[in-house]
Amino acid sequence: MRNAAASTITELATHRREHTVCRACHANCSLIMEFEGDKVVNVIGDKHNPVSFGFSCVKGRTMADYHRLPSRLLTSQKRVGNKFEPTGSAQAIDEIAAKLEAIIAEHGPRSVAAFCGTFGYLNIQASMFLKSFLEAIGSKMFFDSATIDQPGKFVAYALHGPWLAGCRRNSEEVDVAIVIGQNQVVALSGAFGLAPAHNIVEGKKRGMKLIVVDPRRSETAHHADLHLQCQPGEDPAIVAGMIRVVLSEGIYDKAFVASEADGIEALRTAVEPFTPDVVATRAGIAANDLIAAARMFAAGNKGMLVCGTGPNMSPRGALTEYLGRCLVTLCGHWPRAGEPVGNPGVLLRPPGPVMAATPGPTPAWGFGEKLRVNGLTNTAAGMPAPALPDEILTPGEGQVKALFVVGGNPMLAFPDQHKVQRALQSLDLLVTVDPAMSATARLGHYVIAPTLPLEVPTVSSFFEWSGNAGLIWGYDIPYSQYSPALLPKPPGSDLLDEWDFFFRLARQMGRQLSFKPLTYTHPDEAAAHAYPMDMQCDYRNEDILAMCYEDSPVPLSEVIAKGREGHVFDVPKKTVQPKPADWKGRFDIGNGIMLDELADVAATSAYSGSTEFPLLLLSRRLREHYNTSWHELDALKKKHPSNPAFMHPADMVRLGLRAGDVAEITSDTGTIYGLVAEAPELREGCVSMAHGWGVNPNEAEDPVRHGGCTSRLSSTDRDCDPYTWMARQSAIPVRIAKAAENLAKSA
Repeated sequence: MRNAAASTITELATHRREHTVCRACHANCSLIMEFEGDKVVNVIGDKHNPVSFGFSCVKGRTMADYHRLPSRLLTSQKRVGNKFEPTGSAQAIDEIAAKLEAIIAEHGPRSVAAFCGTFGYLNIQASMFLKSFLEAIGSKMFFDSATIDQPGKFVAYALHGPWLAGCRRNSEEVDVAIVIGQNQVVALSGAFGLAPAHNIVEGKKRGMKLIVVDPRRSETAHHADLHLQCQPGEDPAIVAGMIRVVLSEGIYDKAFVASEADGIEALRTAVEPFTPDVVATRAGIAANDLIAAARMFAAGNKGMLVCGTGPNMSPRGALTEYLGRCLVTLCGHWPRAGEPVGNPGVLLRPPGPVMAATPGPTPAWGFGEKLRVNGLTNTAAGMPAPALPDEILTPGEGQVKALFVVGGNPMLAFPDQHKVQRALQSLDLLVTVDPAMSATARLGHYVIAPTLPLEVPTVSSFFEWSGNAGLIWGYDIPYSQYSPALLPKPPGSDLLDEWDFFFRLARQMGRQLSFKPLTYTHPDEAAAHAYPMDMQCDYRNEDILAMCYEDSPVPLSEVIAKGREGHVFDVPKKTVQPKPADWKGRFDIGNGIMLDELADVAATSAYSGSTEFPLLLLSRRLREHYNTSWHELDALKKKHPSNPAFMHPADMVRLGLRAGDVAEITSDTGTIYGLVAEAPELREGCVSMAHGWGVNPNEAEDPVRHGGCTSRLSSTDRDCDPYTWMARQSAIPVRIAKAAENLAKSA
């Protein structure tokens, strides 16, 4: 009996269940992990969680497998000739510090730049320490992924003016929504929270109306009351057409516009060319559907409009976002005084007063650091990352000589891949913080091996932050979740947390880091609460978390105590406050720069195909993959081992292609290869491929294993937004043919 009892105790000790925050993407869904010892044997969504409702995707359910991939680096790497050799993290920091000091001494601090990718932002401490490190050495050359795919969101936010009560409504009260070029059911972002399919279905039961504008009948469009399956790249014309209907029929909120906005007559004049018949011809949709969409949105009481990477990566993404905000303002779909604030804040303090008012437009560009190329400056979306390769390649004072890359993969994510490669190969120092030898890491001088998500504690603050950043994201309720580290570091490994690498590098260089608590989401408030770190202290992850969220609305200690399973906290309720009687701020719905762009759209005939490039290539999301990361994970490769070239069956027949063929896809910039897949839900004349795949230009092409790098089809020498330098990365004119027999056989 004693042996049996001992066995039972041992089994209970080795079999356990842990709640955790998913970190496979930005959504931070709640997961339950089942362990045998230190090994995760099963992962499921937590059906009792109040924000994700048990939802989990295959990426989250395989998150533990990331940690065990054979490709994972367990120690840092140093380039020696044409090869990489393992090096201790301390040795790597010593050598990087010395090289960096020499570069700064010769070329100045501006010669050091950094790029923070999506996973750098998901690991908030990584991005904040990277910024602090640049400040410590005196460089303002910080670039991030916001200007790679959706800078128009932030530019439009500035030009139109923010709404101090926020742009997000509780998904349970939305009665009409427009989704343009975003597949929320797969992307897990936008108007419908962490479980968009669940929330859309529940909304439809309440009578919510959903309008989707997308060249593909996506998983989100499947739920739509009205799907405008449009010609790619015509999003500005479609939104302008809706605005024209709303204005010409007088169905806009006249009292709200009179009270809160300037520029309605300029806007009315600018949209006049976009009659329903003109838009129908341009966009390939029915004129009556455009009219119905406009009327449906105007008839709602509490509406939302969200644009995704589709329109943002297509030409004139900022214009589409701006017109979308104008349409929301015309229909009065902003939270009003007296309405409840869904999430008053748990770990973060929303910036400024929560008020039914706008301060008016804010600077969208023309401030901060000036780039040496193309007349560019800092922008509301950040420094124009697509121009970074030119900053590296252009000689002269201020030329970038050293680059740090954290949580990103510029070789696959940046447009104009050939130029990116030339730039990275010309650097005196390229350091990547990367868990594997990515396409970018393979060009580096040092690769710092970091810890992975389950090896560090975390809180679900990113989604809370996004609700305060002008995005239609965020929690509907005062929710937060904490997770401790659940996996030990691999035996014999030499890994650093991203934040710790930059802390140790600054210490080695004798530089002082300033710490800005994350609780304060307004930059001025964060700067006011900044303080110098103790550079001799050996901080732990728990220390950094405590510092990040000091003075949070709900103490971090309470979130840790109650939030292991995800918790809705009892915080003081807030309502949207009315604006003071003497308030001066007003929206600008007649911005001259945006309306001049719209005039250019009106004067330009719609793309109707050409003999040389008759198809349009669109960006898309794959449910099984997230950007450029972990494409080799077997469980994620079962359905899509790479990024197929999805095509309508009619186009396949016309071009003599069958599913499984290798297609050669050519733009006026370059050529890639993709495995053809049938997609009857796609509009004819289009090919749809996920962004962020492929290999470097000098590496062997294998469209089955690696996919094709769609960035190779884009150029940053033309067709770029003049302020953010956003390149055309969707709606790209291409031609397609069956690949040469030898490539198809090798694939």
